[in-house]
Amino acid sequence: MTHRLFVAIKPPPHVIDRLIDTMEGIDNARWQSEEQLHLTLRFAGEVDTPLANDLAAALEQIRAPAFDLEIRDVGHFEKKGKPHTLWAGIAPSPALLSLQRRVESACRSAGIAPETRVFAPHVTLARLSGNAGAIAPFLVEHAALRTAPFRVERFFLYESTLTPQGSQYDPVVAYPLR
Repeated sequence: MTHRLFVAIKPPPHVIDRLIDTMEGIDNARWQSEEQLHLTLRFAGEVDTPLANDLAAALEQIRAPAFDLEIRDVGHFEKKGKPHTLWAGIAPSPALLSLQRRVESACRSAGIAPETRVFAPHVTLARLSGNAGAIAPFLVEHAALRTAPFRVERFFLYESTLTPQGSQYDPVVAYPLR
């Protein structure tokens, strides 16, 4: 059996509510559901059960303190010059970068290939296809998006299941920050 796994931080309900309040105004955007909003620390991909167990055990060894994060601004990622993902940014955080490096190290020690992409901390708000409406008005309207700092006291190993309605994300293990 294979599992599609990723490691992430789930924002608290008041931050999720604030993000949901911004999620409108772009025709044909596939807005994320409340359950889908997260900050990915590392996408592990499709792994078999033994490797999934090794990853869970490696993540258990991470020791890091709790820390504060805040949402700051909005933006988008492009492929071939066309926007495909709309996101809320994360204010710079040395503690977040340290945790992400530890998660990356745990993934490698479990046998998962190194991540080649640069870590760009964000919370995905919407997926955009070629028929999505203009994003510029949304980006202008929400350019000053901010949340009060929120405490990160745990991170999660999630399993992602692809469905016709979109991805379903289920937390498998919670890892406390001490």
